[in-house]
Amino acid sequence: MQIVKHPDFGKSLDEILDFIADDSLNQAIIFNQDLEEKLHNITYSYMYRKSYFYDDENVRDMIFKGYVIPYFVDKEREKIVILDIFKYIDKKKK
Repeated sequence: MQIVKHPDFGKSLDEILDFIADDSLNQAIIFNQDLEEKLHNITYSYMYRKSYFYDDENVRDMIFKGYVIPYFVDKEREKIVILDIFKYIDKKKK
């Protein structure tokens, strides 16, 4: 399956990386590299739990360093759409 990123994911990730970079640019780069590796290692589209934040069986929650990364499994288009990234305490269930 192809992995694509929703614009909301990019915006949220930029904010997180800026926050980390305020303390350490090197740590922000490492965080981003580790995240990219984790995203590209989704070998089975349903390998993570059903999303707590979305009421849809096709949305799964990957957990990464304290962040929730919901993604949508689009079986028809054979894509995994990375929807967002956030701390679980910052979001309410949709």
